[in-house]
Order: sequence, then structure tokens, then C-alpha cells
Amino acid sequence: MAITRHRILTRVATAILGAVLTVGATEAGAGAKERFHWRSSAPLITPSAEGAQTYSGLKDPSVVYFNGAYHVFMTTAAPDGWHMAYTRFTDWSEAPKAKVVSLKQSGIGPGYRAAPQVFYFAPQKLWYMVYQSGPPVYSTTANIEDPMSWSAPKPFFSETPAVIKASGQDAWLDFWVICDDENCHLFNTGDNGNLYRSQTPIGQFPNGFSDTKIVLTGRRDDVFEASMHYKIAGANAYLTLVEAIGPQGRYFRSWTSDRLDGAWRPLADGASASFAGSDNVTFDGPAWSEGVSHGELVRGGYDQTLAIDPCKPLRFLYQGLTSHAPGTEYVQLPYRLGLLTATGSNPVSQMCPRPGK
Repeated sequence: MAITRHRILTRVATAILGAVLTVGATEAGAGAKERFHWRSSAPLITPSAEGAQTYSGLKDPSVVYFNGAYHVFMTTAAPDGWHMAYTRFTDWSEAPKAKVVSLKQSGIGPGYRAAPQVFYFAPQKLWYMVYQSGPPVYSTTANIEDPMSWSAPKPFFSETPAVIKASGQDAWLDFWVICDDENCHLFNTGDNGNLYRSQTPIGQFPNGFSDTKIVLTGRRDDVFEASMHYKIAGANAYLTLVEAIGPQGRYFRSWTSDRLDGAWRPLADGASASFAGSDNVTFDGPAWSEGVSHGELVRGGYDQTLAIDPCKPLRFLYQGLTSHAPGTEYVQLPYRLGLLTATGSNPVSQMCPRPGK
């Protein structure tokens, strides 16, 4: 969720620490032999006029499929600022009518809250919500089906890491946690051309995050925000996605690695050969969003490994921006949530294990 939305605009970092992959958007997409293609639904989750709640936009979704239902958490934009909400449904066809419940009355409480990421941390038998309240914070619950059961926010860090401050702005956003067998990794962007990673031993989670490093760097528009990170089941590979700003709206670039702390190789990283963007999305009905912005892939499971199944069509719940008047304030922009479904073969589906290969 962009710093320009409600915080200070950052500048491109000039001091790069450690071994970093410098990346730039390419025309062809450096790593992909095949391209991604998607079909988009109409807006599925939109602001409603229920009760006294009035939202101008719904953004930054996190989606978990558990116990026969899709659980979606999201940022809400309203006249009084930014917060988060929850909805639940058993089929995507039910999403437009599902009630959106504010999380202000839960232990999360009022105040600035945004960009949730939700997963089940199996070692503790707890659900975690990672989000931003300025710095990265988390809340927990034993029951994802009860939106009022989330605990009060707790910080991951006692202070902002030095490498974040070195960018010239004490600002970081869009936090994401994923764990392997040994460590949990916290990724974040900063609207400044850098992707950062911190880590802690899995036995210490959620405490002990340190060793924050820049792992990707490039132009501000090429490595912007909203990074996502997944294990590709059965492929001994991980997938990283980062939102970028292109000539025709927002889009996502992608990289792969065999380790979360390893080097990232371009997969589909060009504005005209993106992971998901205006170059490869067609709509069921009228086109309602110019680009593809902050969202999440629908995972194959729900635990801290964040695995996606390459043998099934990828689905991507994303925020799209509908038409609006020029000069509309950011908090009033009409963001809606829609679902992309991958069509045909693509670089991730090619990683599906096949007999005899």
C-alpha cells in the first residue's frame, strides 16, 4: 500500500548494502519462455451501504481457503482514514453479496491499520495477521471464522532497521511473512525501488527478526510495492512478485529462486510481458480496471509455507481501479476487488511435476 497514499513520498535509495540483484523492467520479460494469460471477473467485493459504514474503496486483499470457505481480509478506505475489514463466502459467486465486517471493534482496535496478510502458523496453532500500523505489526486468533477474536497489535521490531533508514526516509510498508523449515522471512517494500528481507529462526517467531537486507533493487517504478512470496509445491522453487508502475497502469513482475534467502532470477518481469497486467488480462464483460494492483494468489493450503499448486490454474485476487474523476483524492479512489484466473500454459504451470520427468 503506497506511502504516497497517506505517508511521505520516498526517494530511490542510493546506498545499497550487501549482495543485491539490480533489476529493471524489460520489454520481453527476461526469464519466461511462455507468457502468462489471465481472465478477470467483474468486481466481486465492493463497498456497500450497510449500516453506518461508508467505504470509498476496498484494497490490499489477503485470501485464505479454510474449512470450506474463502476468508478475505482487506484494507478499507473511508473519510476517517484507513482500516481493515473481513468477509467470508463458500463460492466466488457469493462474494458480491457477502457482508463486509469492520475489524475496528476487534482487538485490533481503531487507528491506522492496512495491508493485511493472513496465514496459519502451525507450530503454535494460531492464525497470524501481519499488517502495517506505521511499522510492521501482527495480531493472532485461534478462530479465523470469528472476526472479533483478533488480538491487539504487537510490533515485530523495536526500531526501524538501519538499512531502511538509510534510504533517507523512515518508511516501510506491505509486510509479508513466509517460512521454510528453518526460518521465517519478513519481506517488505518501501516505494523506493528496494525489496527488503529480514529473518528469524522459526522457533523464535514472531520474535527475533533481524539481518534486514536489500534483495532486489531498481528504479522506483520497477520495484514499487506489494511484494508477495510463495513456495511452488513440488518444484523446489519459490516465487516472488512485486508491483510496478507501467505506462498502462500497475502490473506485477516475477522472479524465482530455490531458496527464500537465495538469488532471485527473472521469470516474467517486463511491462509488455508481465506476470499480470494490462498486457495479458482479458475481462469477462467490460474492462473495468486499467491495471493489476495489490493482491494475493489463492494458495493451495493455509499454513506458514504459503504454497501454491502449479498443477492447478492460478487464481489472483487483486485490487482494480474503476473510472473516477481527475484529481480524486487517494482515499476516495474507487478501488474494488476482482479475481484473475490463469488460462493456458504459463511458466508456473510448467513447474507441475509430471510422471517420467
